[in-house]
Amino acid sequence: MAACMLPAASRYSLFIFLRDSFLSPRTIYRLSSISSGNGYTSWRTSSSSSSEPPTADTCAFRGHYGLLVKCGSLRKDAQQKHVLQRLAQLQHTMENYSNSIYLNSPPPGPSSKDQLTDEEGSHVTAAENKGSATEVKEEEPSPPPPPPKGFYIYGDVGTGKTMLMDMFYSHVESTRKKRVHFNGFMLEIHKRIHRRKQSLPKRRLGERFTSDPILPVAMEISNEVCLLCFDEFQVTDIADAMILKQLFETLLKTGVVVVATSNRPPDDLYKNGLQRDTFLPFIDVLKEHCHTVRLDSGTDYRRLNRAAARKLYYLSGEPGAAACLDALFEELASSQKSVTGPRLLTVLGRDVTLEKTCGSIADCSFDELCGKPLGAGDYLEMARLFDTVFIRHVPVLTLTLKDQARRFTTLIDNFYDNKVRVVLLAASPLERLFVHTGGDDERDRQLLDDLGLSGEAAERLTLFTAEEEIFAFQRTVSRLTEMQSESYWMTGDRSHSKKPSNTHG
Repeated sequence: MAACMLPAASRYSLFIFLRDSFLSPRTIYRLSSISSGNGYTSWRTSSSSSSEPPTADTCAFRGHYGLLVKCGSLRKDAQQKHVLQRLAQLQHTMENYSNSIYLNSPPPGPSSKDQLTDEEGSHVTAAENKGSATEVKEEEPSPPPPPPKGFYIYGDVGTGKTMLMDMFYSHVESTRKKRVHFNGFMLEIHKRIHRRKQSLPKRRLGERFTSDPILPVAMEISNEVCLLCFDEFQVTDIADAMILKQLFETLLKTGVVVVATSNRPPDDLYKNGLQRDTFLPFIDVLKEHCHTVRLDSGTDYRRLNRAAARKLYYLSGEPGAAACLDALFEELASSQKSVTGPRLLTVLGRDVTLEKTCGSIADCSFDELCGKPLGAGDYLEMARLFDTVFIRHVPVLTLTLKDQARRFTTLIDNFYDNKVRVVLLAASPLERLFVHTGGDDERDRQLLDDLGLSGEAAERLTLFTAEEEIFAFQRTVSRLTEMQSESYWMTGDRSHSKKPSNTHG
């Protein structure tokens, strides 16, 4: 039963990640020569459209922020300004930066104690190569300098982390950059791993499986980009946790600069998760290659000075609430060049049916979206197809419904990142929608048995305590608050060709 609780993409990848693999510079160098530069099209494309040559001047970056403060779009914030200045230094470094030196230069030679591998894959000892050791050492170039350090920006919800990262990203003049929500990134990683595993020759009976798809996938990405910007860096899935150490160790050692935002400090990532001990080395790698910066002014800017749009959040107990949603749906549908009916979505070979849609509008129940085993891939496809989604009959989310709460958080994260507008009919006001109570869950008890864990684990592991869901739901509340504003509603209207960007993230 435990396996059934994991997403399909996680199940087929999980077994190979439960071991720690040695990452040698020689292996990196060999893979860099065979990695492909394709396969990145589903991620967000570069926002740089300037045809001017790169410049080292970072005044435009800082000036952009200053203008937003001066015109009142942003409030003056000392912590934001400090983070901005540090990002401006990295922007200066990135102007003429390429990680090709880390991909194409020969790796350091092995020590006398190392076992070497020739080009055909046979093993030879250092003693057997003694005659050529001096020659190799003389021809060996000096190692390149360390790549630039990225940034891991963390803090409370709505303090401007995403806004600053996006501003930095838009001012980096490079075609080899990508900005992506972390959920979308991990989904793409699982797809690439699956494609690589599908391309491997089938094993004969009794043949040992030795191929590791993570390293070549990491090398593909390193050959495609030298800057990766992640929004909402979080780790809640055990398969993702097992991937990240090897994946990021390769990316960072091959010179990919990472800038990420998160609500958690690095040491709290995957807190109390299953097999967290195997994940801890990744945190050390992250802190070694990224400056850790806290942005936490204590103000959630999503809640301030935002003119409300029409009423978008209704309570189930309000008289006529359902009729109001019906009327709003009909109003929006009247401008669509389509008829109202079901819509079939195909995601990773699976069919997902939404019963009531009209053009770019979907009218769904909570159970339809979050009561079924859907994930980030499904929600991303919905965000691609629809600019407005009605979500009816959202219940009070108790601990017993933590799976649904987790999906709801993922749903809102993906809708927010893609500027999808939402209209909700819920059983409780937004601030009281998630409560930290609930009875024992029979599925939790069964899962404990399947995993061979004691009842004490349920009091500690986030898989059972819903600690991660409770923490993440603060972000959901903040985002849903902004999603009810007039500016967000106007931004999400895809009939406009150009959309304004967020002011705070």
